[in-house]
Amino acid sequence: MSKRTADEDAVAGPLKGGDRPDAMDIDEKPNDMGDFEDEFEDEFESEDEVLETGVDGRPDAEREADEAAMNVDGTTGGPATFIVGRTKLDPGQTLAPDPTTYRMLHNLSTPWPCLSFDIVRDSLGDNRSVYPATMYTVAGTQADSRKAGDNALMVMKFSGLSKMDGEEGEDSEDEDDDDEDADPILESKSIPLNSTANRIRTHQSRSSQDPSRLSTTITATMTESSAVLIHDITPHLASFDTPGTLITAQQNKPLSTIRAHRSEGYALDWSPLHPAGKLLTGDNDGLIYQTTRSDGGGFVTDTRPFQGHAGSVEEIQWSPSETSVFASASSDGTIRVWDVRSKSRKAALTMQVSNTDVNVMSWSKQTTHLLASGADDGVWAVWDLRQWKPSSSSAPDKPTPIASFDYHKEQITSVEWHPTDDSIVAVAAGDNTVTLWDLAVELDDEESKDTAGVQDVPPQLLFVHYQKLAKELHWHPQIPGALVATGEEFSVFRTISV
Repeated sequence: MSKRTADEDAVAGPLKGGDRPDAMDIDEKPNDMGDFEDEFEDEFESEDEVLETGVDGRPDAEREADEAAMNVDGTTGGPATFIVGRTKLDPGQTLAPDPTTYRMLHNLSTPWPCLSFDIVRDSLGDNRSVYPATMYTVAGTQADSRKAGDNALMVMKFSGLSKMDGEEGEDSEDEDDDDEDADPILESKSIPLNSTANRIRTHQSRSSQDPSRLSTTITATMTESSAVLIHDITPHLASFDTPGTLITAQQNKPLSTIRAHRSEGYALDWSPLHPAGKLLTGDNDGLIYQTTRSDGGGFVTDTRPFQGHAGSVEEIQWSPSETSVFASASSDGTIRVWDVRSKSRKAALTMQVSNTDVNVMSWSKQTTHLLASGADDGVWAVWDLRQWKPSSSSAPDKPTPIASFDYHKEQITSVEWHPTDDSIVAVAAGDNTVTLWDLAVELDDEESKDTAGVQDVPPQLLFVHYQKLAKELHWHPQIPGALVATGEEFSVFRTISV
């Protein structure tokens, strides 16, 4: 949520998103309190005099001027709440977050912006709500200079992530947390790269002796040079908790370099169902390759690509429930579903889901027949894969989404289902916003009347967070409701609505 504030030194560009206000408590029904004494009975001699002067005893012009200066929350003076569909930024105004709408909010800067990142699971426990919070991430930089060595793979630890002042914890253990004076801290270990990182994903394996303990964390990085680099960042993560640990040059070297692609790409994903590691990578030529880690620890890439897309492969995701199935999204406007066991290397299903580039995609981990997609025209949609059937025609089918939202007016840059709630979705877009949605919301007739004045705001929209140059977001799998988004800087937050 945001408030408008004047900023003489910065002029904001057009903002095509904002916040959905909470429903206002307005009772339009007739007063049911019975008879009451007229407080103006002795002050005015006639009803005409009351109407002329105004219902509160002041001239109408004076009252209307005060109402015009009143903020939407009933207060006067100070910044006004930015409401989607009603409010526009004036020249010289920028948005500032409303702290009362967040449980946690921190911004952390890196030397260079990061187009892509991933959250690393840790051993601090699941479902934790203790503050200050700690989390681990890995990201790839985009240095302006593009010189060899200027870019890096950054392994990071965020700590000291305190809750908002006055925010009460959900659990009793939070009440004893002494985090009021905690400052956010970003620690990092850098692995030099010779090229910009387009996309990065992590894979973690567990100890054979103790399956509850994570033993190895590896990353795959798609670079602008078309090479895919695989690194073991286990020692880098361990060094944060062992002061004085030095990372050797050998530990910074990739375990493997995949050179199957002839063009750069942005799509890659590790299978969550293959403990050793099975990786898919897609490029701008529309080709998809599979790389598998052998029992000996080496990586083998199948030279036979999966092909069929008429445009670049923008996103790949393995099925969360079927070991041999994956989906891909492309700039050709299609989503295709594949089976790696197919000898033809052709897609089993091809669906035309947009007339523009399909940039991103997310497969629900809770309800695995649901898939969300985000396109270049700002539309994001939800699909029921049970409704997708193979077509005998050479032209791809055009399925009907079970939900579609044309709220963002710029390209969708990231979309992700909540890890434990199959009705909550987070979306990032090129209009500098991250939005949270609740697909379970349905308004009855009375509620629809109350929100009719807010134009173009779907009732499913829960929250809008301002994120300059928003590129990618991820829910933290171990801290319920916590989101991390990257753009001009990293934003770590949790709202009171999720």
